[in-house]
Amino acid sequence: MAPDLEARAKAAFIDDHFELAVDLYSEAIDMNPKNAELFADRAQANIKLLNFTEAVADATRAIDLDPSMAKAYLRKGTACIKLEEYQTAKTALETGASLAPEEPRFTTLIKECEDLIAEENGEQPKQPFDKTTASVAIPPDSQLSDKTDGAAKDDQPVSNSSNQVTMISSTKPKYRHEYYQKPSELVVTIFAKGIPASCVTVDFGEQILSVTIDAPGEDSYTFQPRLFGKIKPAECKYVVLSTKIEIRLAKAEDIQWTSLEFSTDMIVPRRINVSSVSTQRPTYPSSKPKRGVDWDKLEAQVKKEEKEEKLDGDAALNKFFRDIYQDADEDTRRAMRKSFIESNGTVLSTNWKEVGSKKVEGSPPDGMELKKYEY
Repeated sequence: MAPDLEARAKAAFIDDHFELAVDLYSEAIDMNPKNAELFADRAQANIKLLNFTEAVADATRAIDLDPSMAKAYLRKGTACIKLEEYQTAKTALETGASLAPEEPRFTTLIKECEDLIAEENGEQPKQPFDKTTASVAIPPDSQLSDKTDGAAKDDQPVSNSSNQVTMISSTKPKYRHEYYQKPSELVVTIFAKGIPASCVTVDFGEQILSVTIDAPGEDSYTFQPRLFGKIKPAECKYVVLSTKIEIRLAKAEDIQWTSLEFSTDMIVPRRINVSSVSTQRPTYPSSKPKRGVDWDKLEAQVKKEEKEEKLDGDAALNKFFRDIYQDADEDTRRAMRKSFIESNGTVLSTNWKEVGSKKVEGSPPDGMELKKYEY
């Protein structure tokens, strides 16, 4: 049955029924989930529908199943360019070019990536280039074009035509996910219980997260959002736990993401100034919102009241010695410490010249005797 579905999917693709082709490829994949060719072909149909994130996920899966499939790298590179993931695209295209050096599209797209990366880094003047709708010219004798695909249509995105079959899926996601963030990191948690680590595949792009769960006896689960902002793929990591999959995304910029996924109508966030946040003096809530509290003045007032506090007996004496020690220079403090310790608390001198060169003997009050204890 799978070969029949594949043939029908290819026919739908040739007739420009790209959504139908995606659905038929999906059915064929459900029946044969280890067929890299099906994923690569569905990636091509998704490119036609401008579903670039899904196309990257499909091409990546095809590469995992068959690392020698050159056209999977071509389609991943094409989709990544549309998503402005130029470095990821360039890496995929260079790998594909090494597998099919005679294919001219790799050279063309790699050069395009290099120009766009240089433009992004400010290394050359920006050229008028529509990154969303620009398509790549394809030589008619391309060796990577499938005979049933049509060389003139391979990997070129198009808008949905009126004769396409529209199919809407309202399937509820199998696993729940949530996220929280710090200035430099965002943590995504997918609540998947009892999933072996060998069944989980996580890929990171410049602005793409792709998670695939292939649990034995269950339908494959894929989560591939285009992220709100760019990340550093080399610094991202994940761990599979008994109840969840925890993914840590290293942000390319210290900005506050207003959502996990990218949206065309999103508000551009402001950069978080970490140094200013850490050095800024904290503000405290007030029960009188119309009248601020001067905390520095209040602190000074408390210290003044403590200094002027009237004490009696030992408390007054201790406060007196404490004030002397607090306002004294280093030699005076050393004299006070040395005399107090060596005299067993019976002598307190502030003259370092007098007590610094000799041992201070104890001097008990009248009527009392100083005793030494042996330990």
